[in-house]
Amino acid sequence: MRVTSTKLVAVALSVALMSGCAAMKQDIQQAKQTAQQAANDAAAAKRAADAASAAANEAKTMASSAQSAADAAKRAADQANACCSANTEKMDRMFKSSQKK
Repeated sequence: MRVTSTKLVAVALSVALMSGCAAMKQDIQQAKQTAQQAANDAAAAKRAADAASAAANEAKTMASSAQSAADAAKRAADQANACCSANTEKMDRMFKSSQKK
């Protein structure tokens, strides 16, 4: 009877270990799936961040170009204003000169 009960305990222990292994295998598989999903999410976040960075760089380039154009327009306006002031002075001198005669 002792051998039979020892065999019974050994069989029961084997069954318990096998069911534990199956449950552990399932847990490991679930952990792998969770890790894979996290890796996929991280890759998607990196792609989104890279796209946002590229868009920001493009916006910076466009802003720099716009600033250059605005600076050129201001220089042209300043030159036109200086020319206008010079012409006004010339006309004033010509008018004063004509009034003296």
